[in-house]
Amino acid sequence: MRLCFFGAYEPDYPRHNVIKRGLVMNKVRISECSLPPKYKFWLRYPLFLFRYPIFCKGQDFFFVPEFCQKDVPLAKVLSLVSSSKLVFDPLASRYETKITDWKRKSENSWQAWWNCTIDRWAFKLSDLVLADTQAHKEYYCQKYGLPSSKVAVLPVGFNDTLFRPADAERGNNHFTILFYGSFLPLHGAEVMIRAAKIVSLNEPSIQFRFVGSGQTFPRAKALARELDCSNVFFEGWVPQEKLPQKIASADVCLGIFGETEKAKRVVPHKIFQALAMKKPVITAHTPAVEEFFSHRKNIFLCSEPLPDSLAQAVLELKRDEVLRKKIAEQGHQLVGQNFSPVALGRTLKKILEQYFIHSSRR
Repeated sequence: MRLCFFGAYEPDYPRHNVIKRGLVMNKVRISECSLPPKYKFWLRYPLFLFRYPIFCKGQDFFFVPEFCQKDVPLAKVLSLVSSSKLVFDPLASRYETKITDWKRKSENSWQAWWNCTIDRWAFKLSDLVLADTQAHKEYYCQKYGLPSSKVAVLPVGFNDTLFRPADAERGNNHFTILFYGSFLPLHGAEVMIRAAKIVSLNEPSIQFRFVGSGQTFPRAKALARELDCSNVFFEGWVPQEKLPQKIASADVCLGIFGETEKAKRVVPHKIFQALAMKKPVITAHTPAVEEFFSHRKNIFLCSEPLPDSLAQAVLELKRDEVLRKKIAEQGHQLVGQNFSPVALGRTLKKILEQYFIHSSRR
């Protein structure tokens, strides 16, 4: 099986790197025809055409990774020329991200229409679309009219070369709660800040550490100042290769607590990464997370009202070391078996074989 990763994507983004490593470990031959996302699509199309004979000829599949909707039309043309199949892994729709989740423009704006149109064409032109959860698959099918048979589920997983159990030097004896990320609305940073304030009134020694920056970062810092959260610390952005050190020094890691519809459909990398490092994870109770995890067995789930529920979860795990270790151990075992690169590569290879190779024989 030969597969070409095609598009203008970030070279270090976890999603396609996990998939790529997993496919190689399952003996799939990989090539790449890629450019940095900074190139506008009308500039990168000629460059892709120039590179096509070098990287793309003779492939069984063109694989367009996350956020590369604008590269799907060219990939479709090249796949037809090559008698190949086109697989698209959007990870999220442009419309849902920019309009519904980030709220950059109104739903009645021309930008909303344009982003929805880009999504629709990318999905329509693809032979197979991947979704990271069943909840996300159902959204794609409902929003864009895709038949269920055209969408397959492949969770995001984790990079096992980076995220694995490790010891870390601790600068103090505080019980540390860690959140790291790009402060997207779906992360719910303000929920975490409010929970931290509640925790400080009960257990002042518990610290909340926030690593990263992004859209809601200024609001989160302002809220921490407003509530006078002396147990909250912001550490700024760190490179991905330094995240394992931050996770290793924490006692508990946080998932997402956003109130957007998108937050209910995703299970982000950070959950798999922290569990891979044998750290207990607390996250909001959503349909998506229930697809893979079980409350108090391999994860700790919070319900509404989220700030109070999160605060109580933190306090319980602080006081119950047995439960904390149980969640960490069983979560670690689960993600190692089902969501490592080799496991996800095996899953994707089977999906491609069943969807394309077996069906063509019939």
